[in-house]
This record gives sequence, C-alpha cells and structure tokens, in this order.
Amino acid sequence: MIYTIQNDTLKVEINSRGGEIWSIVKDGTEYLWQGDAKYWGDRAFNLFPYIARLTDGKYTLDGQTYNMTIHGFVNYTELTVESQTADSIVLGLKENAETLEKYPYQFGFKVAYTLAGDKLEVKFAVKNNDDKTMYFGVGGHPGFNVPLEEGLGFEDYYLQFDTDAEPVRIGFTKTCFLNGDDQPFALAEGSCIPMAHNMFDDDAIVLTGMSKGITLKSDKGTKSVHVEYPTMDYLGIWHMPFTDAPYVCIEPWTSLPSRQDVVEDLATQPSLLSLPAGEEYENVWTIQIQ
Repeated sequence: MIYTIQNDTLKVEINSRGGEIWSIVKDGTEYLWQGDAKYWGDRAFNLFPYIARLTDGKYTLDGQTYNMTIHGFVNYTELTVESQTADSIVLGLKENAETLEKYPYQFGFKVAYTLAGDKLEVKFAVKNNDDKTMYFGVGGHPGFNVPLEEGLGFEDYYLQFDTDAEPVRIGFTKTCFLNGDDQPFALAEGSCIPMAHNMFDDDAIVLTGMSKGITLKSDKGTKSVHVEYPTMDYLGIWHMPFTDAPYVCIEPWTSLPSRQDVVEDLATQPSLLSLPAGEEYENVWTIQIQ
C-alpha cells in the first residue's frame, strides 16, 4: 500500500513493501526515479540485514549455513505501519518464520520518515531482541532523476561533496565482490564527480573516506538534491551499467559485501555492525530537495 506524508514544501509517498520511498515531489517536480524496468525497476529500497552480495548467496554463523539474496530481505518484505502523522510515518518488521530461515535472530527493524521543510529525514532503528550478538548492515538505495529539468542532459550534472576529500574507491571484481584492491579516487576540483553514463560500466562506485554529504546538481539548472549520511562509512554511486539510464543512485551504507569466492562468517566479517543482546541501534540520514 502507498502512504503519503507532506508539508508545505514536499509531498512524499512511501510503499509499505520494503518501506520504500515511492515519490518525492516539490513544486510539481518529481525528484525520485520512478522505476522504469527498462533500466531499473526499483526506486529507493532499504537494505537490511545485509548490503549487496554474498558469495553463492550464502553466509555462515555459529557453524550453520544460511541463504540470503542481494541486499537482505527488507526490500521485498511487507512492513507494518506503526504510526503516521501528516508529515511522518514509521514502518516496522519483526522476525517471522520466513526471516528466521535466512537470518537466525529475533529482531525489530524500523524505518521512520519525517519531513522538516525541504528535508526528508530517514531513521533506521534496529533492536536486538535475541540473547546473542547480532551482526548486520543497513543502508539506503534511492535513485534520483537525471536530468531534473527540461533542456538538460545527464552529462550536465555532477556530484559535489560538501568538503574537499581524498576518498578511496573500494575494489570490486567484475561480479561485484570485494577484491582487496582499494585505490584512491580522484575528485575533480577536489570535491566533484562529473556525471557520465560510462562511469558505471564497471558497476557501482563505492567510496570510503569521503565527505558525509553530497549534492546532485548542474550549473545550468536550479534544482538539486543533497544527501547527508553522518554515520555511514560507505557511499555507493550507481546506475545500470552499459545503459543511458536517466537516474543516479546515491547509496549510504554502513557495511560492504562479501569477498570474492569467500562464504563469509557473519561474526567475523570486518565491516558489519555488531549489536549486543537487548540493545538498539539507530542511524539517521537525510534527503534535501533544494
């Protein structure tokens, strides 16, 4: 089911399937990618309890092997609306027979959306209701239309970090697993990434050591999108490889996928978050429509 929240500036739609952002409109302009299956049928799904790919779709934990598809299971699971006001909504998921087959934890997962002026705040909350330490990752995967204005093209846009930085690009194999070959990633003028379709021919660009805010913009236009992710260590930038897809995904992540040809032990994979029994984790990031 599609739910709507709005204020004087933004109108946002949320799909209960995955708690996925479905639309972001300001002054009649749709900023969110609308899921054309020719390029990518999704829009802005949420990632939990794993980000990206597991080798052979498997991992181990406490001596047992489990199967999980790319980006976990929240993105295709129906969430329950726990509360809603005119400008906010909270959706949640608890463990069930289906999740326990993939992920052997009693947990609570919530995603809360709150509007404040021209900002959409996204809060992930994870509760470990089990009696053992829980290992997981969370992240966002929103796609934004490019161009945002008539008369402009994809290459008229660039991504600009809030501050100059010297990020590192995480090394990936051609099948999108870690290869350990991390390399410095040069930014134009110290903070910019010019948009070009062929920049994604090797799939996603995943960075670390970057500024914790980034803006999609064009010097030829007036509309832009700013994404801020204060406590996310990784940022994915992506559109479907080898296409002229008219969108770009800006993806704040807490963790990374598996190493190539390694079936990871969830308890020892370095980038994953660990949450002791009975404790709760929160992570807030924002989308600002400028």
